[in-house]
Amino acid sequence: MKSSNTLRLLLISAGLLASSSLFAAPPNLSTQVVVGKLELPWDMAFTKDGTMFFTEKCKGLSVRLPSGTINKLHGLGDSSGYDSSSPDLFCDGQAGMMGVAIDPNFAANRSIYVYSSSNLDGKLVNRVMRFKVDASFSSVSDRTDIVPDIGYKPKATKHPFGGPGAHNGGRIRFSPGDGFLYVTTGDNHMGFAPQSPTYIGGKVLRVDRDGGAAPGNNPPAGFDKRVYTYGHRNPQGITFRPGDNRPFTSENGPWHTDEVTALVNGGNAGWDPRPNMAGRKDCPDDYCGYSPNQMGAMDPKERAAFMPMTDLKTYPNAMKPAWNNNGLSQGMFGSTFVSGAKWKDWDGALVVGYTGIGIHGTPVGNRLDVLRVSNDGLSAKVTQVSWPTATGRFRSVVQGPDGDLYVALEDQGNIIRVTPE
Repeated sequence: MKSSNTLRLLLISAGLLASSSLFAAPPNLSTQVVVGKLELPWDMAFTKDGTMFFTEKCKGLSVRLPSGTINKLHGLGDSSGYDSSSPDLFCDGQAGMMGVAIDPNFAANRSIYVYSSSNLDGKLVNRVMRFKVDASFSSVSDRTDIVPDIGYKPKATKHPFGGPGAHNGGRIRFSPGDGFLYVTTGDNHMGFAPQSPTYIGGKVLRVDRDGGAAPGNNPPAGFDKRVYTYGHRNPQGITFRPGDNRPFTSENGPWHTDEVTALVNGGNAGWDPRPNMAGRKDCPDDYCGYSPNQMGAMDPKERAAFMPMTDLKTYPNAMKPAWNNNGLSQGMFGSTFVSGAKWKDWDGALVVGYTGIGIHGTPVGNRLDVLRVSNDGLSAKVTQVSWPTATGRFRSVVQGPDGDLYVALEDQGNIIRVTPE
């Protein structure tokens, strides 16, 4: 039964009637809280029977069984109530336990993967860890750190926009096509990171189940072989297009220009925030991702004069985004392709969530963008869908095995099912 405060999502009408013709028969949508009273929910992953694993950024990993029972599996630091916890795991700003992914062979190997910040042996890093889940879904064991060296900025920072926990990426997904694990990592306010051949911040990695480089990765000479694409700022979403299984990232921009990009093996996303490049001067903490080169532009013409996230002038062969949010930065986050006849004209479309925060931290309201991406991945037509609440940052959007869409709202502490009717 849907809760009494369930509201129907409405297509935004003001100024968007023309774009809504892109979908002649959009679905009518309703919402239902599936899990509530959470602390900063961040990501979800489903088994085929509807069992849902989910993370809370500063708490840890839990599982919701089809019966509705919730078991706490693995916590951060000294989290109480969990079957087990790791004292080295912590949260700080945007960092913490973030992405979760289920092994495609879960029924046989019981493996699940999470991305979390860690200070093991006093070294601050982000890690991708593999755990074994017991048959009753009540405990995990056999932690194995398969990617133990994702960059994390030292706590001593002079940057005025976010502490060391900023820009951690953190989404992990298995491709239904090649079966490898894709890991998005942020630049962590490290100016050199996105274009660095050896520092794996500001990258998308493609690895096997043990964290080794996937065969066929094609980064430039001298790069870490785990790198699939590089030159990223803060990709917090990755999903795969039905049919060709091409990976697409959704990425936060620098005061402007959130982007959706179709990835090319070995490709450069074109982000390079190092100082003293392309006419730029020194920047705070050697990171030109904000000021003085990025701040202050409210007018689109002014924004266009600033360094774009995909810098085609400096990197003319960079991967071109399919969508740049009309040159605005509003906290683009997770994304997923929806499929199935009940989604009507949205079948095969890419759904992208926004955190509801715009340029200079201005609230813009929550919404989903529904993108019809061209076959070549270089352009998209977009319809915006309003959300029935004015607050609550989106952190993840995932299609469940029932075909419905599941959305994690961080500030509200809810995981919500979106059902086409």
